[in-house]
Amino acid sequence: MPLGGMVAVQEQKPVAVSLLALPESTPGALYGLLEVFSAVGVAWTELTGEPVTARRMQTRIVAAETQPFATAVGPVIAPDHGLTDDTVADLVLVTDLALPMPVGTRGRWPRETRWAREQYRRGATVCSVCTGSLFLAEAGLLDGREATTHWGAVDLFRTGYPRVRLRPELILCESDPDGRLITGGGAAAWEDLALHLIARFCGTAEAVRIAKVFLLGDRSEGQLPFTAMPRRAQHDDPVIGACQAWIAEHYSGPNPVARMVRQSGLAERTFKRRFKAATGYAPVDYVQAVRIEEAKQMLETSDEPTDAVASAVGYEDPAFFRRLFRRRTGLSPARYRQRFRPIARRRR
Repeated sequence: MPLGGMVAVQEQKPVAVSLLALPESTPGALYGLLEVFSAVGVAWTELTGEPVTARRMQTRIVAAETQPFATAVGPVIAPDHGLTDDTVADLVLVTDLALPMPVGTRGRWPRETRWAREQYRRGATVCSVCTGSLFLAEAGLLDGREATTHWGAVDLFRTGYPRVRLRPELILCESDPDGRLITGGGAAAWEDLALHLIARFCGTAEAVRIAKVFLLGDRSEGQLPFTAMPRRAQHDDPVIGACQAWIAEHYSGPNPVARMVRQSGLAERTFKRRFKAATGYAPVDYVQAVRIEEAKQMLETSDEPTDAVASAVGYEDPAFFRRLFRRRTGLSPARYRQRFRPIARRRR
């Protein structure tokens, strides 16, 4: 597959996302989701120079009133829109709510719960993070269904909403057969939920890219697993540009650097000097980077054995490929697949 040949989905109308802010909402997950969703279809190209086509997400914060309000932890939430708008959302999300609530949750948020029920009736996917599932329970959306929440809210949940079949051991829980009601566990579950929703609405390839941009997931192995091959801004050397286009199609062939030199018509030393000046890479490093990026895509999206992946990208010696892959990503090919394959398998 040529480098950059894999795209997420054809460009289409952005996903309309409403982040519902309540008086008890805390700002961390709310603004985290706003930033991550705003980066969909944009950030990867800005960071790497690789063009991608992914359905974007148009995200706004909505609330019963549009005036900014202070949160229980200090920072202010500034809604973009009120609940009187006629716009139908594709996605509605309620993030974590500050506890304890002195008088419980029953009877709270009548205007907001009515709006959320109407959005769900119109076809929106409605989700919660952490204690935000209490809001979905108060809206009656979880009656008779499975749901998860933060472990610290279990007693409050079971006392106030006994009809909900609580699964606090889960990080994400799809609560209806169509997957249009999703609850997340602890406060940091917003990251898992974000990737799940990006994969569903914008394509699994974009979910993997966003995971790498924001280092979402287990970060104990450092940044190398998340890095990608950066592309320089367009240069003005047409000979080297033609060689880059050629290697994008022929990276797996034998002796690629020597073949690029022949393609260029330049002396070898001149070619290497101009290639480095134009791309920032020595030719052999560029070929290795291209091959490793293609190997990463294969590991993310296929079940091909590692030796087959090595051969497909141009390495007949699997041991050399494994050493090179580990040097560039910090992980073995098997561990890399274990890290990123689950994201690529998320429902669309």
